[in-house]
Amino acid sequence: MSPFDLSILFFLQLAIILGFCRIVGWLAARMGQPQVVGEMIAGVLLGPSVFGALAPGLQAELFPPASKPVLFATCQVGLSIYMFLVGVEFDASLIKAKFRSAASVSLSGIIVPFALGAAAAWYLAPHWPLFSEKTSSWEGMLFMGAAMSITAFPMLARIIYERGLTGTPLGTLALAAGSIDDAAAWCVLALVLASFSGDPSVALLAIGGGLLYVLAVWRFGVPLFKFLAAKTEKRGGMSHAMLGTTLSVVMLGAWFTDKVGIYAVFGAFILGVAVPKGFFAQALHKHLEKMTTAFLLPLFFIYSGLNTKIGLIISPQLFGVTLLLFFLAVFGKGVACAVAARLHGETLRQSLAIGTLMNARGLMELIILNIGLERGLITPTLFTMLIVMAIATTLMATPVFNLVRRGEA
Repeated sequence: MSPFDLSILFFLQLAIILGFCRIVGWLAARMGQPQVVGEMIAGVLLGPSVFGALAPGLQAELFPPASKPVLFATCQVGLSIYMFLVGVEFDASLIKAKFRSAASVSLSGIIVPFALGAAAAWYLAPHWPLFSEKTSSWEGMLFMGAAMSITAFPMLARIIYERGLTGTPLGTLALAAGSIDDAAAWCVLALVLASFSGDPSVALLAIGGGLLYVLAVWRFGVPLFKFLAAKTEKRGGMSHAMLGTTLSVVMLGAWFTDKVGIYAVFGAFILGVAVPKGFFAQALHKHLEKMTTAFLLPLFFIYSGLNTKIGLIISPQLFGVTLLLFFLAVFGKGVACAVAARLHGETLRQSLAIGTLMNARGLMELIILNIGLERGLITPTLFTMLIVMAIATTLMATPVFNLVRRGEA
């Protein structure tokens, strides 16, 4: 397809994606689920698993392989802006009061699911088509461990925001533990990619570049945002120049962390944390949040759904493997984090709420799975299994969290 043909098709894809996500999102809301859950399910429905099975010719015509790079590039922009806004909401000052609990929950949320995921990969890989032939045993174990350890950080943040828990000890503890978990998972992924590429410099570049980036944001990003915040407050609103400058910095940060191998979402998040709270942060949300969540973010869920093929796991044996991975995920993440929070003085209900939030995989799981599939680490079969696990654990989060919170109230 020519670039002009792709641009014409892209507009039609956008119309279908946004309209369908609204419909499925509305149905999800009627069942007490957040919009993000509906968008995850919409992605699977529009992919080869449902739409492709019912009307394969039409599905292939609307979403040809040539159009995937366009969708991918666009959705990366949405992910980066969304994670920047998540960082803007992150209140690091409350971590000090909850540091021991956050560290314990985070460590439990890394070690236990990582060990269970690695053990599952070691046991299952020789018998089922989970990894590519180029993937060594220990690379598969590391990847599965990282995939099991990931937390749906944006999903977690959205639940906390929608329930009015932003800035509370519970909300901050969950966000702190989730961010540490995900950072560790990305470091492990960098090691896997380094081994898979045969170049140790990949891991060194990712970790070293990440540390350099954090220092650069602290040294230059914080003063810049303070300057922009003062100007915004002085004029009583955000100008186009200020918004454009902010977005330019966010894209630069996303580019750098993507380039070194940590991936764009964390570069954007770290910049968001550097934004001072107050009028400037509120103005950013006012200008960016609705466009990002309603227009850009749904594209990523559809892109992931286009790579999901439920038909690959319909056999009783492979479905059983999928269930096994689901139970290991719930026990390794949800139960372990709840126990850790309880041991560090949180109430039983607070501990259960934290475990429930940490157990959701959502968006971040989809990101790491897409990376593994695109790099040739995992097969479409394992990709689909873990997509099902991610949707199931994310579906659990809101009703269980509401049940726990209702009991507490």
